[in-house]
Amino acid sequence: MQFPELETSRLILNKLSKSDGQALLDIFTDENVVRYYDIDVFNSEKQSLELIDFFNQRFADKVGVRWAIRVKSSGKLIGTCGFNSINLKMKNAGIGYELSSKYWGLGYACEAVNTIIQFAFSNDQPLGELYRIQGDIMIGNAASESVLKKLGFKEEGIRRSSGFWKKEFHDLKCFGLIKPEFKEI
Repeated sequence: MQFPELETSRLILNKLSKSDGQALLDIFTDENVVRYYDIDVFNSEKQSLELIDFFNQRFADKVGVRWAIRVKSSGKLIGTCGFNSINLKMKNAGIGYELSSKYWGLGYACEAVNTIIQFAFSNDQPLGELYRIQGDIMIGNAASESVLKKLGFKEEGIRRSSGFWKKEFHDLKCFGLIKPEFKEI
């Protein structure tokens, strides 16, 4: 199965490669980026290479897909986005994304996530038809919440102590988007 490459007016979304190791390390060494993430700050390129392998293996196993987010004009890796888990039987997926803090507030996250949602709800999606996409956000992550709301996700409630990382439990705000409600931005 060939990895799907997507494009917007400003971005290219494609497969992560080993050559992205340093750029991904630069993103995950930023405490602001991992503040609401279920991982600690990276301290070696080995960690970013392992994450690239993990993301790419999930696609090979047909249980997830993660795209590199690149600025079209330069090819620079500025983040990743994708579906952390895909359940084809239930026709749903969990969404995830992060962006280098140097690119926050410029609309790149919305642009990239909108594109992968449009792709996921299309009939061209190689992993199978999706009907529902869910996003779980740690309480306090206002920027991520704003991205999902802008894309039409509906807040569905709080999942108490649903996450455990960095040695503590976290309440997660659950957002959902179903195919008939999606409108491209």
